[in-house]
Amino acid sequence: MKNILHIISSPRAEVSASRKLGNAVIQKIQEKYSDTIVKERDLTKSKVPLLEEVHINTFFTPAENHSEEQQSISKYSEGLITELKEADIIVIDSPMYNFSVPATLRAYFDFTSRAGYTFKYDENGPKGLLNDKKLYVAFTSGNIYSEGPYQIYDSNIPYIKNIFGFYGVSDISVFRAEGLSIPGIMETSLERAIENIAID
Repeated sequence: MKNILHIISSPRAEVSASRKLGNAVIQKIQEKYSDTIVKERDLTKSKVPLLEEVHINTFFTPAENHSEEQQSISKYSEGLITELKEADIIVIDSPMYNFSVPATLRAYFDFTSRAGYTFKYDENGPKGLLNDKKLYVAFTSGNIYSEGPYQIYDSNIPYIKNIFGFYGVSDISVFRAEGLSIPGIMETSLERAIENIAID
């Protein structure tokens, strides 16, 4: 049985290209693995708070010294991390917003990037704790960033890869629907991206 965590970050609903691409990835996974459980984490419906001083203080305070408020904050963060730990496969819908990820996804990473939970430090430096997982990223953008003169502007996919690499996840595949605002490309970009989904 495969446990799948589907992380959705686009605030758009029916018209969201990243949601459509992410759902297509989920469907392809289910076709390959008949026995799956999908848990959905829609960051636009269950919003992660923006990081504030009280959150940072909580993460750097030993659990035995937590106030009641800090206990609640830590429990919430640990719940998000538990979902990641329990997943065999993680699917992230990540549209390009201003050359990076949506704020909802950034907030999510701020609450899941915790020493002792998703990574740790030893005498050799940082070490990821979420090993043996597969990550699929459903990336959508109005322009083309996988190649050409605008490739340098992409702070979306490199950021996600860096975050999960720090968590210990190295098996990462990216499916791209690009040029969604460019006439001549936009008409078939999403359809071609869905057709090219390959689950390994």
